[in-house]
Amino acid sequence: MSNPRWSQLSAPRRWGYRILGPGVSYLLHLRPAEWPVMAAHTAVGYLLAVGLSGAMHGVALAPGLLGILIWVVCLNGGTLALNSAFDKDEGDIGYLRQPPPPPRALAGFSLGLMVLGQVAALLLPISYAWAYGACFLLSVVYSVPPFRLKAVAGPDWLINMWGFGTLTPFAGWASTGLPVTTSGFLVLLAFCPLFAALYPLTQLYQFDEDQRRGDRTLALKLGMRLSLNVAIGATLVAFGLFAWGGVRAGWGVVGMDLVRWLGLGLVLVAWLAVLLPWRRRFRTMTSEQHQLGMYRGLAAWALTDIAILLAFG
Repeated sequence: MSNPRWSQLSAPRRWGYRILGPGVSYLLHLRPAEWPVMAAHTAVGYLLAVGLSGAMHGVALAPGLLGILIWVVCLNGGTLALNSAFDKDEGDIGYLRQPPPPPRALAGFSLGLMVLGQVAALLLPISYAWAYGACFLLSVVYSVPPFRLKAVAGPDWLINMWGFGTLTPFAGWASTGLPVTTSGFLVLLAFCPLFAALYPLTQLYQFDEDQRRGDRTLALKLGMRLSLNVAIGATLVAFGLFAWGGVRAGWGVVGMDLVRWLGLGLVLVAWLAVLLPWRRRFRTMTSEQHQLGMYRGLAAWALTDIAILLAFG
């Protein structure tokens, strides 16, 4: 291994290179540390479709698991590796500290993995295959020149809020072959503005590096203060849609329905506990503190997934 940063690598990573050689770099750029997060969000759609009791009895379990595997490893992993192939980041990136230099064949490898996922998606209901195809296309125009919409403020935001926010849990639901209910549709839709809130938070800690590279990200276009204002507003829109879904599901205000409302309220408080102090202190925060804020936002997202499952599942 000739990487000049060899001595700075963690012991597990050094052992990985010794055993597997350059293949470790390909694996690392798939960012497996993010796979549990993506799997959990995809599984939300599956669990909303079959219900928690249905999942315990194995309803549509095999197609659900296959759908999650394809979506997480082939589509999401391939997308992140494709990003790495063209970004050539030197600093820490989401779910990957000290990224290794991208291998020369990384772009072809990631595209091949995504194509493999598209073929495998044909084993599942057609709505799943269409969702995969839509996100595949979005991933390519997001990362690859001359499109590279991730560097254009606005389109980068729209792609992520629909791709990760709504289409990812929809894929989990679609893998079951069950129709989407009205309340389910509103819940899936609510994840769109919720990711609209999260997305600029993932860019704030890379503010200086993106600026040096000349990328026109959403956070750079808006500035830190407006980015955080947008995040707060989009969060409120998302929880308004979750509440509308509760109304369409027939929730009342007593018994377990009251518990459901309280659960949604507590998760909203968790989001605001992340965003409001960040909005107040952003001028004095370091890149590391902004990165910590991003991970706190991801924790609030995870709490939201749990609360939604308990409320609607």
